[in-house]
Amino acid sequence: METIKPAVQKEINKNELIKNKEIASYFGYGFGQCISFGLVGSYILFFYTDILGISAAAASIIFLVARTWDAINDPMMASIMDTKHSKHGKFRPYLKYMPFFIAAITILCFLPLTGLSDTSKIIFAGSTYILWGMIYTVSDVPYWSLSTVMSQDTQQRTKLITFANMGVFAGIGLSPVLFIPLTELLGQGDQGRGYFLATVVLMVIAVPIMLNGFKNTKERVEPPKTKVKISDAFRAIKANKPMFAILVVFFCNVFMNITQALNVFFFTYNMGNASLMSIFGIISLASCIGFFVIPKLTRRFKKKHLLMAIVAADILIRFVWFSVGYSSVAVTFTFITITMILYTATGPLISSMLAETIEYTELKTGKRSEAITFSGQTFTGKLSIAIAGGLTGVILTIINYAPNQAQTTSTMDALFFVIVLLPALGSLIRLIVMYFYSYTEDEYNQIVIKLEERKLKENAAH
Repeated sequence: METIKPAVQKEINKNELIKNKEIASYFGYGFGQCISFGLVGSYILFFYTDILGISAAAASIIFLVARTWDAINDPMMASIMDTKHSKHGKFRPYLKYMPFFIAAITILCFLPLTGLSDTSKIIFAGSTYILWGMIYTVSDVPYWSLSTVMSQDTQQRTKLITFANMGVFAGIGLSPVLFIPLTELLGQGDQGRGYFLATVVLMVIAVPIMLNGFKNTKERVEPPKTKVKISDAFRAIKANKPMFAILVVFFCNVFMNITQALNVFFFTYNMGNASLMSIFGIISLASCIGFFVIPKLTRRFKKKHLLMAIVAADILIRFVWFSVGYSSVAVTFTFITITMILYTATGPLISSMLAETIEYTELKTGKRSEAITFSGQTFTGKLSIAIAGGLTGVILTIINYAPNQAQTTSTMDALFFVIVLLPALGSLIRLIVMYFYSYTEDEYNQIVIKLEERKLKENAAH
C-alpha cells in the first residue's frame, strides 16, 4: 500500500468533516425528489392506460421518444453543469430552484384530461412526460454530483451516497404508502381526480424537504483550476472505462423497474386488492434497513465482492419464491421483503463505485467531470424506467391483459413469472460484470494520493 505523505494527508483531511445535519439534509433532497420519481415510475403507465385511456402501444412510443431525446439532452445539460460555477458552488444552485419545477411538472403529468380526443391525450401526455424527464435531469445530476464535492474520502462518500440512496428508496417507498389511500380519499370514486389531487398533496410535502437540502449542504472539494470546456467533458468521459461497467450494472435496474410497473397490476388482479400496494410501500421503506450496514461492511469487504454476494443471494431467493407461488399473502410479502432488502442494498454500492470513477477520469485527462459522470446514472435510470414502461406494455399485450376486468389464470400466472424471475436475470448480468470488474478501492486510494500531489505541485508553482 502506498504511503500518504503528511502534506497530502492534510490536503485530503481538510475536506472530510461532514456533520449529521448536513447528511440528513442531503438525504432529504433525494427523498423529496424521489417522491416524484416514485409516482411517475410506478403509476404513470396505469394512469395512461386505465384513466386517460391511452393504449399500451402509444404509451410505449411516448417512453421511447422521451428516452431518445434524453440521450441527447442529458449529457448536454451535464456538460454545461461541469463548466459553470456560482457563488453557491458548482452544484448547489440547482438544488435551490429545481424543487418547484419538479413539483409543477409532476402535477401536470397526472392532469386527468379525459375529455380530450385520443390524439390530444397522447400529445399532452408525451409533452409533459418528456418535460418531466428534462427537469428531472437538471435536479438529479447535480444532486448526485454534489456528493463528490462534499468529500473526497471514500468512506465519507460511501456514507453520503448510502443516505442518498436511503432517500431515494424512502421517497419511492412513500409514494405507494400514501398515494393509493389519498387517491381513494380525495377522488371520492373519481380515479382521475384522485390521482391528480394525491399528486398535488405529495408534491406540496416534497418541496420544502428538498429546499432544506440546498440550505444545509456545503461544497468542499475544489475543482481543478483549468477550465473545463463542453468538448473536454465528452472527451474525458470516453476515458472512463470503469464508469461504463458500473452503468451496465446500474442499467440492470430495468428488470426490477418492470416488476415495479407491474406491481399495481399484480396486486389488483392476482392478489385481488390494489390497497396491498400500500403494504408494498411500507416494505420498501423498511427495506432501507439494509443501508445501515453497508458503510460498515465496506470497511471490511470490497464493494465488488459485496455486490456479487447480494445479487447471487437474490437469484437463489427468487427461484425459491417462484416454486412456492403466491397463494398466501403472508408468504408473498415475506419474499417481497427479502428481495427488496437485497435490491436496496445494491444502491449505495453502485453509486459509490460510480463516484470513485470520477477521480479515475481526472487522473487520465486532467479534467474533473462530476456532472457528466452522474448524468450517466440519471440517463441510465430514466432509460431503464422508459424501457421498463415500454416492455411492460408489450408484456401486458403478450399475456393478454384486458383493462378493468377479471384476468384469466394464464395471464395471472404469466404476470407472476415476470415479476419474480425477470429480476433474477438482471442479478445474473450484474454478477457476470462484477466478476470481470477490476477497479477497486485500492486503485482509487492510490489515484487520490496522486491527484493531491499534483494539486500541491500546481499550487506551489503559482
